[in-house]
Amino acid sequence: MIVTLTANPSLDRTVELPAPLARGEVQRAIAVHQHSGGKGVNVSRALVASGLDTVAVLPGGDSDPVLAGLLDDGVPYAALPISAPLRSNVTLTEPDGVTTKINEPGPELSLDEQEALIGLLLDRSRGASWVVLAGSLPPGVPADFYATVARRLRSRNDDPANGGPPLIAIDSSGAPLVAAISGDSLGNISGKPDLLKPNAEELAELAAAAGLTDVHTADELEADPGLAVRAAAAVVGSGVGAVLATLGSKGAVLVTADGAWLATHPPIQAVSTVGAGDSSLAGYLLAATNGGTSQDCLRQAVAHGAAAASLPGSTVPAVHQTTPDAVTITALQKD
Repeated sequence: MIVTLTANPSLDRTVELPAPLARGEVQRAIAVHQHSGGKGVNVSRALVASGLDTVAVLPGGDSDPVLAGLLDDGVPYAALPISAPLRSNVTLTEPDGVTTKINEPGPELSLDEQEALIGLLLDRSRGASWVVLAGSLPPGVPADFYATVARRLRSRNDDPANGGPPLIAIDSSGAPLVAAISGDSLGNISGKPDLLKPNAEELAELAAAAGLTDVHTADELEADPGLAVRAAAAVVGSGVGAVLATLGSKGAVLVTADGAWLATHPPIQAVSTVGAGDSSLAGYLLAATNGGTSQDCLRQAVAHGAAAASLPGSTVPAVHQTTPDAVTITALQKD
């Protein structure tokens, strides 16, 4: 079982344009796609599509369209009732795959609601193999929320009779992502994840937070996998178990204490990159749950991400739609 937490879920609408976006002009869409979203929700959707057991934990009222969408998609969920409606996000996609996203901030969560959401996650994650903490944080939630949740999960599930603590993956951005590697342990309980899933821009932020002095830009990290590995290795050196860094069309790198690898996929016709990173994380977890090696997990992550980018809107692929045999794995030096 893999449990996901999405503190700031959304109703995601993707509008396909027949031509490049023309600012200030009227354009007619050729298609519109709508899904319940948020990073953790997207991971659960992708896992369900491949037949893996998952539960999406999130806030939301019973009548909220996000929850209705999860019902329609057959995604099991546990929702903390809140009175405010969840946010809506809009993505514009151009014919060449360029995407423009407009994300609302989401409803504010009070301290009591934050505590209740953590309690719901603790309850539903009993016996889980992985817990994914993903996405942005809504107003009112502190940046170290994911580090706090990670410590609570490990503390709550540290009794061997409960199966031990789950492995924890974090996929966020900005201050919440940096806080996930910066937080101190409480006693012997760490708030740092077993797996961190940044993109190139986020990896540059993390490398700076981990103390790497000559931090490179996202474009440089995508262009040179050796630089990306060095940045990811700095993050692993800060106490994170592993870093899966997605590099867009350049593939992804995986860095652990035991090694570093680059995975690339043959070029595809990109339709929409929305949710491709979330699908990559789902592919990694799918392989890990099936007992795959680090290389196996990286291979399926890249195969899932490529498949997602070739689908419209925020559509997630099933495992049979991916082509892991087409992925090339190359071992790299961490130094």
